[in-house]
Amino acid sequence: MPARKSPERPAVFSALLLALSLSACGPGQPPVADAPLYGSALTGEFDLVDKHGNQVRNTDFAGRYQLVYFGYAYCPDVCPFDVQRMMQGYNQFAAAHPDLADDVQPIFITVDPERDTPERVGQYAAAFSDKLLGLTGTPAQIEAAAAAFFAHYQKMEPLADGNYLMDHSRAGYLVDREGMPMALIPVEETPEAVAAELERWVR
Repeated sequence: MPARKSPERPAVFSALLLALSLSACGPGQPPVADAPLYGSALTGEFDLVDKHGNQVRNTDFAGRYQLVYFGYAYCPDVCPFDVQRMMQGYNQFAAAHPDLADDVQPIFITVDPERDTPERVGQYAAAFSDKLLGLTGTPAQIEAAAAAFFAHYQKMEPLADGNYLMDHSRAGYLVDREGMPMALIPVEETPEAVAAELERWVR
């Protein structure tokens, strides 16, 4: 199967820089100034369903951090490695800081709701860790969730066998205890890089 075309990393950061440029400081801004996504237009909002079909909203994790990645279960090349590095990095962080790790919820959100049913996305998440929560929803719900993180995705032309690939941005997002996106997590690098960023921000 041909490899899915992976978007260049600068495209992800261009979208995030745009989000930052669209923001304005206001009384609702958090006091911590060094988190790079604070004050941006990213909202981190979603209203999706888990493997049981139960509704899951971003507000359900109030008081906890969220470690979010957008991908899809049928991704042949990029997503499996990104998610693996994300969870390996999380596990390294958990080994060093078990109490803090309990306050971090890893989340996988599909960008392919046509094929990624609740059952399918649940199976996919479980293949990496029982800590990883897989979420899906209607096309409109997925579109809204991706927009809240400035995550890009697009369905590609069908392959000869009728299957298709999804072109999508690759970035991990850390959302703070108040539900505000605060930093990018380098899931495209190494587990050690993921663990280091969690070490830096999770308190």
